[in-house]
Amino acid sequence: WDMRTLLGIATFLGIIGVFSSFGILYIGTVVLKLDPLVLQSFIYLKLSVAGHLTVFVARTKGPFWSVKPAKALLFAVIITQLIATIITVYGILLPAMGWGLALLVWGYAFALFVVTDFAKVRLYRLLDHSGMKFKR
Repeated sequence: WDMRTLLGIATFLGIIGVFSSFGILYIGTVVLKLDPLVLQSFIYLKLSVAGHLTVFVARTKGPFWSVKPAKALLFAVIITQLIATIITVYGILLPAMGWGLALLVWGYAFALFVVTDFAKVRLYRLLDHSGMKFKR
């Protein structure tokens, strides 16, 4: 394993995750002016959905579709995200936020997923030094 490359990719994915969380917080507070309790559900769903989508970005060097995920992983992610969405939409243990906001979060997370995956592939190419020979 090329630890420098892996740490570079992991750092990139972590930074994107943090900035995207602040982005959705900005949307919720400034743009949509959500009630703080609804904002809690809004942020929770973003963290849940985007976190699981990051697994699909991180698991391969190429585009996320280049290697088929294991059925168990796919099934687990689908079930947990359905549950997270239902919890936030209908207000089970968290304030209800409705389908409109849930779809906004899903759209935001999916758009970020596609852009992050594209950038990850480019970053792997930039960081991959396997074909280079260095002189000492």
